[in-house]
Amino acid sequence: MRAQHPPDVHRLTVSVVICVYTEDRWQDILAAVSSVRAQSRPAAETLLVVDHNPALGQRLEKEFGEQTGGAAPGGVRVLANAGPRGLSAGRNTGIAAARGEIVAFLDDDAVAERDWLHHLVSGYADPRVMAVGGRTVPAWSSGRRPAWFPEEFDWVVGCTYRGIPPGKVRVRNVLGGNASFRRSAFDAAGGFATGIGRDGDRRPLGCEETELCIRLSRALPDAVLLIDDRAVIHHKVPAGRERFGYFRSRTYAEGLSKALVTRSVGADKGLESERRYTSRVLPAGVLRALRDAARGRPGGAGRAGAIVSGVAAAAGGYVVGSVRVRRGDAGFSVAPVTPLAPPANGAGGGSEEREGAYG
Repeated sequence: MRAQHPPDVHRLTVSVVICVYTEDRWQDILAAVSSVRAQSRPAAETLLVVDHNPALGQRLEKEFGEQTGGAAPGGVRVLANAGPRGLSAGRNTGIAAARGEIVAFLDDDAVAERDWLHHLVSGYADPRVMAVGGRTVPAWSSGRRPAWFPEEFDWVVGCTYRGIPPGKVRVRNVLGGNASFRRSAFDAAGGFATGIGRDGDRRPLGCEETELCIRLSRALPDAVLLIDDRAVIHHKVPAGRERFGYFRSRTYAEGLSKALVTRSVGADKGLESERRYTSRVLPAGVLRALRDAARGRPGGAGRAGAIVSGVAAAAGGYVVGSVRVRRGDAGFSVAPVTPLAPPANGAGGGSEEREGAYG
């Protein structure tokens, strides 16, 4: 029997999906696209999925359509979200339209370092790997982290938090704003669940990537999911998200979302990572903050209080969410993602699909 050689990752094609929803982030969107274009490992295409905002879609078509021709290798395509309003349906629209063998996701208010795609794609040398995420670093609008804001809660602002092991490690789930998946992963597990994640500027829910990754691991028991902390993006944190009010509402919303996930996948998987986080990472964070306070260092008492408040808010949200789920007042749905165009080497090959596009 001939030995099987690992696949040549250099031949894998990559589609980058950026979901957008507001013209208020125009400069951020341009910066995100520019960072993809500057990658040392080029993307085959960048898909901008517009969430029910025709004016933004037309403006993006004018900005990018005339420059790249849409279907050209490495070009930018602008698509309308073909599903209900929200981030999950937007991502599913991007997945369906993607022509790459790997689909990577980048937030619309983030910029990727030059080797971001190189490190993400290198993880797929092992054919068992179905998803690879990276490290997301906060870019605080004020120029520095608020003294009271604990690193253990950086997930509140969509960033990698203290407690995730460093290096290239196996994880239960990747974080959606800096992640990639094999296209075949969605064939096996379906797309992102709608009704669970973000919807523009409404309540800051989450956990859609957690639910998808658990569902993927169930569909493909041998699947490996990784985080490689060399795949770095810098995520903008607006001033409004540096405030304690947002911190409290986001942690409460996380509890609501977690109740939906655990109802679907069970508490064993739904809270697997959270048990270690709450029993080890957070107590260590409180002790570290209290030591800083005792030594007169700024922010120590505030960080200890924020950790306790965050846990309480998340727990409260989980209780309320669990009651809503039992009453049938909350739920989400998962649908298969049907490709609009078959994945192929060379994403510019074949005829151009314009379904759901502006112009």
